Amino acid sequence: MAESDTPHQPPLLLPDAARQGADPAMAPLRLETTQSREALLDGAWWPRSHNIVAELPALITELTSRLGPITRVGLDSAAWEELPTRLIIDDRVVHLDAHEVGDGTALLTRGDGDYFVLLVVPPESAPAAARAVMARAVRDENITEAAQLLVAEPDEP
Repeated sequence: MAESDTPHQPPLLLPDAARQGADPAMAPLRLETTQSREALLDGAWWPRSHNIVAELPALITELTSRLGPITRVGLDSAAWEELPTRLIIDDRVVHLDAHEVGDGTALLTRGDGDYFVLLVVPPESAPAAARAVMARAVRDENITEAAQLLVAEPDEP
């Protein structure tokens, strides 16, 4: 098989840029701190409202600067006021998929198939609780599912 016939395999590691920048104690976005991506979640996001049209552009802009172009976002339809099928963000089309999963996550696709799973912290969460759950979500050894993290007590793993 010629090299050009080999299907493209997207990178599975987070780029170095993913770990630089925002102050993790204050940012509404946190990403895993290693390149390995061995945990269940790749990061956590704390939107300020249930309005995806208002919240998603800032997230996509930030993730694009760290991970590369985001082409698709899968969201829990029950968590948002309205979900259009696509948005134009930074002159790029981002497709939105609505699912009734209820698991507290957003699935973001980079390129043709490399995806990232973010815990979505409910906007109405208290700041201390939101920061705590975000910190637990991005631990390198995290094997707790998003829905369980959202209901765990602050001192639980």
